[in-house]
Amino acid sequence: MRPELVVVICVIIIIGVSVLSPKLKIATPLVLVVIGLGISVLPGVQPVVIPSEWVLAGVLPPLLYASAINLPLVDFRKNFGSISVLSVALVIVSALVTGFLLFMILPQLNLASAIALGAVISPTDAVAATSIGKRLGLPPRLVAVLEGESLVNDASSLVLLRTAVAAAAGTTAIAGGGGAVIDFAYSSVIGIAVGLAVGALTVFLRSKLHDSVVNTAVSFLIPFLAYIPAEALGASGVLAVVVAGLYTGHMGARYFSASTRISERTNWRTIQFLLENGVFLLMGLELKNIVVAAIEPSGETDHLDAVGAVVLGLGAAIVLLVIRFAFVGPLLAVQQARARRRDPTGAEASEATGWRGGAVLSWAGMRGVVTVAAAQSLPDGTPYRNELVLIAFTVSIVTLLVQGGTLPWIIRVMKLTGVDERADHEEFATLVDELRAAGLQVLDAPELTLPNGDAVDESVVDRVRSDADLRSESAWERAHAADSGGTAPHRQYRVLRLEVLKAERAALLDARGRGEYNSRILVRAQLMLDQEEARLAQSDGSGQH
Repeated sequence: MRPELVVVICVIIIIGVSVLSPKLKIATPLVLVVIGLGISVLPGVQPVVIPSEWVLAGVLPPLLYASAINLPLVDFRKNFGSISVLSVALVIVSALVTGFLLFMILPQLNLASAIALGAVISPTDAVAATSIGKRLGLPPRLVAVLEGESLVNDASSLVLLRTAVAAAAGTTAIAGGGGAVIDFAYSSVIGIAVGLAVGALTVFLRSKLHDSVVNTAVSFLIPFLAYIPAEALGASGVLAVVVAGLYTGHMGARYFSASTRISERTNWRTIQFLLENGVFLLMGLELKNIVVAAIEPSGETDHLDAVGAVVLGLGAAIVLLVIRFAFVGPLLAVQQARARRRDPTGAEASEATGWRGGAVLSWAGMRGVVTVAAAQSLPDGTPYRNELVLIAFTVSIVTLLVQGGTLPWIIRVMKLTGVDERADHEEFATLVDELRAAGLQVLDAPELTLPNGDAVDESVVDRVRSDADLRSESAWERAHAADSGGTAPHRQYRVLRLEVLKAERAALLDARGRGEYNSRILVRAQLMLDQEEARLAQSDGSGQH
């Protein structure tokens, strides 16, 4: 089958599953893995082999960047302690424990190579967990921790993997730990420095560009501008991408135009949707080739067969789950204690993750993209290489299907309460009032003039002031909507205005059909109606996600 036709079919599958999976109440990544598994075992389907470098260097950087620019830095800082423990300490401990166990079980596997596999299966993937959690109302703080952990732990695991592979080749002394620690520290520090440098430079350059299309096109290069130099310096390209993305997402609110932010958000969400779902489909498609490679004799005197590799994969998944529970428990206890010390009233402690949230956080440790790609990057000379890859795939697929498949049930059993919509609306209305007060100071200036020095007509001032008042009233109206019967006036306004826009759009299409207007005028009118409709959707809260 022609490669381009395969790509088209895969995209159709991804889109179809993304439409149907919410109706099935199953996360899209889980369905895609199962579909990939089914396709891979069909008679006549050729084994799918994708070089690991394509995923690690071509797919992972834009995926992480897309997640990083959308993760608020304030949430990352607020949960930095939890994220650090889960994404660094937990990864290292998980890799060492599982690696040592594999070293004890497989006689021809040296310790460094065993730890390398441990590093492969240690990082979690938050795609399935957050998609389920957001749909079922998982508390925002848990979602933020899961997303932050999955961003940073990819870097931790890949740095540890590279260090272990170097040790296996004899270029780094992992037994004493000194060389490994130095390599890990160097990779992390230089990766962060490169990410900050690329982020600061690109934000400065993009702030000088006024074309949102060109600006967004430049943003497509940023993940690779961060990844490639960091890797060339022997540092963590993944960490550089994450830092560049966090910096860009935070500073973009100050230095980018509104049209640039809207364009970038839409385009990167589309890229993220296709890439992350495509990798989960690829996981299932590659399974046939992985199993076949594990079944074929590899020349070891003590050969590990495919069944044994799957059994070890199941065991490794259980060990990883136990380690994660052991880490999350003390972490939550420390979090609660610190919250009580900082806020004796208990308000902050109530925001800290309780034991129910901890159970969900522990169970949400599914493996995904990085595990799949990193497993196939193990050197060819590694003992039991094919079987180790199958072990990693088993861990990834089992955690996705078992933990991911039961996560909705766990969330319901734990009876976690998500976002309080009433409180959210009230907080939003309070912020709108604060913004309105700052804006009205401009109108209250003694000698109000335009930037070019022209005097402002009083009717214009009243109109602008009225717009600000209406926005504030609308925000508070939504906050108290549950207390009032019927449809509130501002809600009526939005619905009626959308009906008017519908009639105007029909008239525009009729005018286009008559051919009486220049095409550029028609495009301009279309953009005007689209912007107005998007504004109304945002003001109604439907465009927030």
